[in-house]
Amino acid sequence: MGRAAEQMLGDLAAVEDVKLVLVPDKPEVGALREICADAEIVVSDNRGGHRLGRAELEALPGCRFIQQAAVGYDIIDIAAAAELGIAVAHATGYNRESVADMVVMGAIALLRNVPRSDRRIRDGEWIDRTRPGRELGGCTVGIIGVGNIGTAVASRVRAFGSRVIYHDIAARGVSGAEPVSLEELLDRADVVTVHVPLDDATRGLMGAAEFARMREDAVFINTSRGPVVDQAALTDALRAGRLRGAYLDVFEVEPLPEGSPLRDMDNVLMTPHAGAFTREAAARLRHAVEINVRRALAGQNPLNIVNGITYEKEAR
Repeated sequence: MGRAAEQMLGDLAAVEDVKLVLVPDKPEVGALREICADAEIVVSDNRGGHRLGRAELEALPGCRFIQQAAVGYDIIDIAAAAELGIAVAHATGYNRESVADMVVMGAIALLRNVPRSDRRIRDGEWIDRTRPGRELGGCTVGIIGVGNIGTAVASRVRAFGSRVIYHDIAARGVSGAEPVSLEELLDRADVVTVHVPLDDATRGLMGAAEFARMREDAVFINTSRGPVVDQAALTDALRAGRLRGAYLDVFEVEPLPEGSPLRDMDNVLMTPHAGAFTREAAARLRHAVEINVRRALAGQNPLNIVNGITYEKEAR
């Protein structure tokens, strides 16, 4: 599903009795039914511009397993998949190192006013003394969500000497970091970075009240999912000068609309949902997808199933 799927499957096309079918971007339900009528395994990715809702899933009568070639799986109605007996798995962890690197890059760039300085130089200016920079090691970094990526960020910023505090709905410890409530994190952190999945509980997690609570001159980073943030509220906070800046790799609407005010702000650093776009991460993703598809072909339960459905043929 999506144009990246064929590459991710590696050499599976050579496996006996396996036929790979590439579905076009944004397929209609009728076309999906026709193309994938006999599909038992579907590989989905976030780049195909599609959604696998109930109607699309019901159009896959032979499907028993969907491998999401990404960490986020919000484009799939996993509850409907469970009702239909379709196991759904994701590729957790493949982007851990690449996204964590981007977070540190974004934090340092904003703390040192890089977006503003870059724009001033391009406009013909040279010295910008409007706001002194800050060192990452002198900052308190607040991490919202300490799964694979959040813990990788924690280890990186500790190496700079940063104090690390974190908030997570799960009771888990992070070496060298202090667990706090979300409110305390926003009160204390100089850098706030978000690493949560998108679901009903996290949609709009960062809104006007949360940005108002953040420290003046703080930096905000989102590399998780765009709708986790109320983008209008963030824009207002940036316009008011309450925040030093924001680094965004994800947006409420992607691609970012041409008329978005974020495009004109010199305290905003943006990348096009590219946190995992490295050669190393791509290789890990292909490996993870291929392992799970091979497990499914062998009648074994795939790894990292997210909707509680057992795939193993002997268990059905």
